Amino acid sequence: MPRLESCTWSCSCTARGRHKTQLGDTAAGLAAKVGEMLSSSVPSPSLALVGHGAHSPSTTSASSSTTTTTLNLSQHLVQRSVVLFVVGAFMALVLNLLQIQRNVTLFPDEVISTLFSSAWWVPPCCGTAAAVVGLLYPCIDSHLGEPHKFKREWASVMRCIAVFVGINHASAKLDFANNIQLSLTLAALSLGLWWTFDRSRSGLGLGITIAFVATLITQFLVYNGVYQYTSPDFLYIRSWLPCIFFSGGVTVGNIGRQLAMGIPEKPHND
Repeated sequence: MPRLESCTWSCSCTARGRHKTQLGDTAAGLAAKVGEMLSSSVPSPSLALVGHGAHSPSTTSASSSTTTTTLNLSQHLVQRSVVLFVVGAFMALVLNLLQIQRNVTLFPDEVISTLFSSAWWVPPCCGTAAAVVGLLYPCIDSHLGEPHKFKREWASVMRCIAVFVGINHASAKLDFANNIQLSLTLAALSLGLWWTFDRSRSGLGLGITIAFVATLITQFLVYNGVYQYTSPDFLYIRSWLPCIFFSGGVTVGNIGRQLAMGIPEKPHND
């Protein structure tokens, strides 16, 4: 009997030990699975830091290149604006002097300055208008995706300026039987200038818009007595004046396009 009891006791102890071992293995397995789930759902800080460090050089270089490009475009824009302003102011002085000498344009004595016998506000206004128009032409070309490639060279631009000065000179020098004949002649010359040096739909549309807006402004100034025209036949101004504005807009637009060369443009499929 003692041997039987000791055997039974030893068997029960062995079974209990195996049961405890199985429970311990099961608990350890559950703990391992929970740990794997937590590690897969929560990213490691060290890995995040490594990833951040790997991307930071490229991000820094991209931001620096973007900043440099923006600064270059801003500087180029300022330079083009200054050049266009100077060109517009100078051409206004010369062409307005021609109009005054031929008694086409009359200013009151109190607003006539000693500089080229012209009103002081004419060069700044014309320079500002030239800067706006010269910047607007390439901007519209880029927006429409139609970069202007016709005769993009400085020799063509200088010829365009010479033709525009000739048209303005003709308006003051040529004598016709009536202003209608002169207006038709200058209109044909202005369209010829556009066809010879531009030939773009945007140039034609902007030229007509500029002529319309400038004519309205001139009508308003003459109506308020700022200055006047001799022998007006189109309300308060000469009927050929819109032709001068049209050809001037095309000329300044070509200057602005030439100055804008080197700036990336949108591709255009012909």
